[in-house]
Amino acid sequence: MRRALTAVILLAAGGAASAFLVNRGDTSQAADQTAVALPVNTAKVTQQTLKDTETADGELGFGTTSTAVNRAAGTITGLPDSGQELRRGQTVYSLDNKPTTLLYGALPAYRRLASGSEGPDVLQLEQNLSAMGYTGFTVDDEYTDATAEAVENWQEDRGLDETGVVELGSVLFAPSRIRVDSVQAQEGTPIGPSQTVLTYTGTTKAVTVRLDASDQRLAKQDAKVSVTLPDGATVPGRVEKVSTVIIPAESADKDPETKIEVIVAIDNQKAVAAWSLAAVDVIFTASERKNVLTVPVSALVALREGGFGVEVTDGKSSNYQPVRTGLFAGGQVEISGAGIKAGTVVGIPK
Repeated sequence: MRRALTAVILLAAGGAASAFLVNRGDTSQAADQTAVALPVNTAKVTQQTLKDTETADGELGFGTTSTAVNRAAGTITGLPDSGQELRRGQTVYSLDNKPTTLLYGALPAYRRLASGSEGPDVLQLEQNLSAMGYTGFTVDDEYTDATAEAVENWQEDRGLDETGVVELGSVLFAPSRIRVDSVQAQEGTPIGPSQTVLTYTGTTKAVTVRLDASDQRLAKQDAKVSVTLPDGATVPGRVEKVSTVIIPAESADKDPETKIEVIVAIDNQKAVAAWSLAAVDVIFTASERKNVLTVPVSALVALREGGFGVEVTDGKSSNYQPVRTGLFAGGQVEISGAGIKAGTVVGIPK
């Protein structure tokens, strides 16, 4: 007598799973059992690309907002308009009729620069002077007399006192062109150090998504995503920046929340030009398996001896074949094993 084969059948529905035992008897009963035991519901093994995707709510705008903070006491004498775009060399705002000029760089201005200064902020300043057409100095991290002379020429062109010194607060460094988001200060009013003058963003459209901490696996730097716009059109995007933010509690009886903030860059700016602000859906792909064999998750059975299997049938008889599982996604599961190929018919337990 052949030893009976026992399998635990997995049923998956709505994310929940249950199991029951199925016993296949000895060979003396095989003929009778075959007619009864053949699976009623079946599916074919298919070869496809399997993606584990998640959709999250996003906001189309201009990405991260930064703050321009005043560095000296004085009176506001000039301000830009909300929505105005500024580029290198232009005035962001004026204090006591002296401009704060936009320059490009990742390092914020934090000190007065003059002959004898050294450091990456000096290099950043000299790179800007060179980009604006000033010459006669070496672009490095040393503020020399030649640098000071170039600064004097720049100050003359700006209508400023030719001191050769870059005072703290006279420049605002930003990564590239900026768009004024909102203006907090008012012309003609006094302002002190560390007070907010305005907020600004970049000039290209981007999508901001805040994910739960449990979905951090989705936030992979440079990962490709798909963005669905309000009109149903989709555009490709790319994860440009990932950071952790703390959302303060709304009331004393609630705890602060930790969120993963994702900035999605949109390369095709024309596709989103019609939307200044919009609620969008962002589809993240956590993992992807190309050209793999898959079956519905509900086709899997847990074998008593361990691991998983599927019930393979040709319409006349059936048998359980052990399989190795891979990616689970969209109700499908990646499988591989002896005798398993595209088109193989497997049973779906009731």
